[in-house]
Amino acid sequence: MEYKDYELIIRDLIEKKNNTTDEKERENLSNKIKKLCHEANQNLTSWDRVCIARNRMHPKAEDYIKRLFTNFVELHGDRFYGDDKAIISGIGLFHDIPVTVIAQAKGKTTEENIERNFGMSNPEGYRKAIRIAKQAEKFKRPIITFVDTAGAYPGKDAEERGQAEAIAKCLYEFSTLETPVICVVIGEGGSGGALALSLGDCIIMLENSIYSVLSPEGFSSILWKDETRCKEASEMMKLTAYDLREKGIVDEIIKEPFGGAQNNFSEVIKLLDESMYKRIKELRKVSKSSLLSNRYKKYRNIGVY
Repeated sequence: MEYKDYELIIRDLIEKKNNTTDEKERENLSNKIKKLCHEANQNLTSWDRVCIARNRMHPKAEDYIKRLFTNFVELHGDRFYGDDKAIISGIGLFHDIPVTVIAQAKGKTTEENIERNFGMSNPEGYRKAIRIAKQAEKFKRPIITFVDTAGAYPGKDAEERGQAEAIAKCLYEFSTLETPVICVVIGEGGSGGALALSLGDCIIMLENSIYSVLSPEGFSSILWKDETRCKEASEMMKLTAYDLREKGIVDEIIKEPFGGAQNNFSEVIKLLDESMYKRIKELRKVSKSSLLSNRYKKYRNIGVY
């Protein structure tokens, strides 16, 4: 049975449960729903997870910032060209610990996505990230990044302003930051656009997020000259959280309810909050030299079997 079939059956059972007043029947329906949700989650394909990660209602960076941090103050601009709304950056408190947050932002409506450039950053976005990250290093604040982009913006203007150089500089600067960096992949993690904000001491992925060198559509169009083979491509690319943990790229996976984090966001926030707090406490005890050495080893070991 495919994911969409499970979705239809579960939706129908939920409707029946909501329309009955018989407590015994409600209990039976609840048990059926739980069983089917568990079964569906066990049988999700890579393409199913791609679709969930791209779901319009999947929580976005702004939702996580509002729920995880207090007294958040957004900081704007790269001090070279302008402000890129595809990246939200600022300072907030996390369990009373001052932290810096840098997040790739998408919208939930067409208007919001146009404003955020569909989460695809221009060079000034990456340069803003570097500026805010260096500020965090200066004041010894841990950095938390949220990754959710199909890739860096590929437009002519972005290339003219040095898109590739900005991403490369981001990677260089983040590799040498003398402060803890925790990266959280909350949706799509695509191409160098995602990699620029996911070089850190720990990578956490939501269960139904993806992280890859390019999109399945891009992969299939390059390899087979056929975009319609994207489902097949997604299986070959090993882009799910479980694939990446197996390869030692991802450190931890945050479980999601059936259909994605939006179906029980409070529980996802609870799990992520616990994970991030534990990681920050551990990393703050590590000396600067050990922090940089461990980060270097982490990335040098990727691909070594």
